[in-house]
Amino acid sequence: MACFIEQHGLYSDDERKRIDSIIAQWRKDGTEFVRFVFPDQHGQLRGKTLVREAAESAFRTGVNMTTTLLAKDTSHKTVFPVFSRGGGFGFAGMEGAADFVMVPDPSTVKRLPWARNTCWILCDPYMNNGKVSPLGVRRHLKRATACLAEQGYNYITGLEVEFHVFRRLNDRMELADSGQPGKAPEIGLMSHGYQYLTEERYDSVSEVMELFHDTLIDLELPLRSLEIEYGPSQFELTFGPTTALQAADNMVLLRTALKQVCQRRGLLASFMCRPAIPNAMSSGWHLHQSLTGLDNNKNLFIPERDDRILSPVGEQFLAGLLHHAPGCTAFSTPTINGYRRYRPMSLAPDRAAWGRDNRGAMLRVLGGPGDPGSRIENRVGEPAANPYLYIASQAYAGLSGITHQMLAPPSADEPYKSEAVKLPTNLNDALDALRADSMIHECFGNEFVGYYCHIKEAEIERFNLEVTEWEAREYLDMF
Repeated sequence: MACFIEQHGLYSDDERKRIDSIIAQWRKDGTEFVRFVFPDQHGQLRGKTLVREAAESAFRTGVNMTTTLLAKDTSHKTVFPVFSRGGGFGFAGMEGAADFVMVPDPSTVKRLPWARNTCWILCDPYMNNGKVSPLGVRRHLKRATACLAEQGYNYITGLEVEFHVFRRLNDRMELADSGQPGKAPEIGLMSHGYQYLTEERYDSVSEVMELFHDTLIDLELPLRSLEIEYGPSQFELTFGPTTALQAADNMVLLRTALKQVCQRRGLLASFMCRPAIPNAMSSGWHLHQSLTGLDNNKNLFIPERDDRILSPVGEQFLAGLLHHAPGCTAFSTPTINGYRRYRPMSLAPDRAAWGRDNRGAMLRVLGGPGDPGSRIENRVGEPAANPYLYIASQAYAGLSGITHQMLAPPSADEPYKSEAVKLPTNLNDALDALRADSMIHECFGNEFVGYYCHIKEAEIERFNLEVTEWEAREYLDMF
């Protein structure tokens, strides 16, 4: 009897040849462990580690995982009634905590430079009937880019990611520190901050920067720059342009790689938007976007007229991003903490405006006639965002602008005084905007939008039951 992957014809001839080459390389270089992982609903990697012999078989059988992993919020609590009909998801085949199958993508194999004789491979979740899981997030980005390709476009993206790195002072591993989630570690600074891009500050953390460089280059990520950011212990990395799926895969690999290499050296890398430290500066994830032609790979955002900053198709893409910005915010900023960043005059957007090389606008437009780097930089995202959903929402929004030939409003030279539509100021409002956007429902599907909102609402509900430090300061002594 044919194994799962062969039975359902999930690999092409080219992929099977690549797999033969991968297995031969594993045997040659002494690979002992292979981590099979998939990006979940939060963009977190989950999976299993197999020894090499079992890993070779996984290219035929896949790797079984429980569907309850798709039911968890950010505390890793299961928030769906998995033993009810449909497992509470509303999709057949997911009841009873049944298994799904991870199917490895042979194009994503990496050798992990920090782990002994270990390789890593991204997978896509499939149902037991051989169909791709409706909750798999990579599928949404693949579909979005396929929709653009049908219109003759390649969607190109570049990553610009801010994050924090702290010294771990106390991991808080006493018995009373466990929980769901457990207590966060006690941390100390790597730098005081507020000496933006100074060479001395860079040199003081050069060993960490060299660690980042060596790790990411070994992983073949298109690293371009390593920078000291404005806030305390804040860093920034930028990457060259790639296809959208490659950028999303790179983002999940970047986050897990930096967290792991820092953990091994007594450090904490955090992609939380605004940590609760004195004098904190919020971290953003700026997504650079452009379209190229399928036939000639030419940047289609380059304007031909001197009085234009973008081509007509670029302006329509821009208009689509603006029009759907409120509805897409729940994907670009999916955590409660991320909304601490949207502040006037803070280099973070608070409304759906655009400007020419203006860092106060949500969309910073760069380039011009003859400039092959003409692009749109969306500054709305937080670094904790699920990259597949964030980038897919941008692709769909831009395509909607092209399809409906939308017109962008005039540029906002003073973006924080613009009359543009305000962005949601909290996750509740963002989910309302998500539900109200018919384009998002059409592209992602009503079932997926409902599933996503349910998980995020569970996060909000838990937050609303907590008594915060702000409440203690505000009320405890006064009343």
